[in-house]
Amino acid sequence: MKLDQASIAALAEHLDGAELSVKDVPKITDQYPDLDWGDAYAIQDGIRKLKQARGQNVVGYKAGLTSRAKMEQMGVTTPVFGLLFDYMKVPEGSDVDTRGLIHPKVEAELAFVLKRPLRGPGCNIGNVLAATDFVVPAVEVIDSRYQNFRFDLQSVIADNTSASRYIAGGRRISELSGLDLRTLGIVLEKNGEIVALAAGAAVLGHPAAAVAMLANHLGRYGQELPAGSFIMTGGITEAIPVAAGDTINVRFQDLGNLSIRFI
Repeated sequence: MKLDQASIAALAEHLDGAELSVKDVPKITDQYPDLDWGDAYAIQDGIRKLKQARGQNVVGYKAGLTSRAKMEQMGVTTPVFGLLFDYMKVPEGSDVDTRGLIHPKVEAELAFVLKRPLRGPGCNIGNVLAATDFVVPAVEVIDSRYQNFRFDLQSVIADNTSASRYIAGGRRISELSGLDLRTLGIVLEKNGEIVALAAGAAVLGHPAAAVAMLANHLGRYGQELPAGSFIMTGGITEAIPVAAGDTINVRFQDLGNLSIRFI
């Protein structure tokens, strides 16, 4: 780590404040170019503490930048990990209020819920599938706190990987032996027009790979994914910008549809 604790705490307050005030800021590596991965996750943890002090609780985990399309779109090569909080959950069929967002985008994802804990290092896809209770379709609304949605790897990690809102629903699939998540097709429509087509393999070859990488990441900090964990595995397509008045519908092969409206 390159930063002292006072700087880490100040940057956590800076980014948390940007979300609360709905105002974007320059990416933090403009001012701290030597900020490393350890600093970035420490800032993210500082944001967690600030949110928990306000009574906002962690309800899940998320992987970000796991699809080749997103990596190319954002100019990065390595997935990142963040936290989901209770206030971010939007019930299926509800509206998303854009007044609390800066420049939102949506992406279709698959989410895993565990029946057994997972711990790295050495966690792999087989371990994840054996520990999975069910898989459910999801849509994430990401909203970077950085100007023009531009960031580098360290900056986006510190910003809790642009976590903002999420919706989960459709069919829960518990029996995964008959479902190939790599070939599972997804169609994303914006205002009735198809804007993205993809399959599960876009996420690191298999969505469960994102869960395994998260377990291995946490293992480096002596942590595990506990039973009952809800994990979003990252956008399968590129992120699609949305604004008030837009409607998003996502069709998941064998898993049903999810629709959300922005107001």
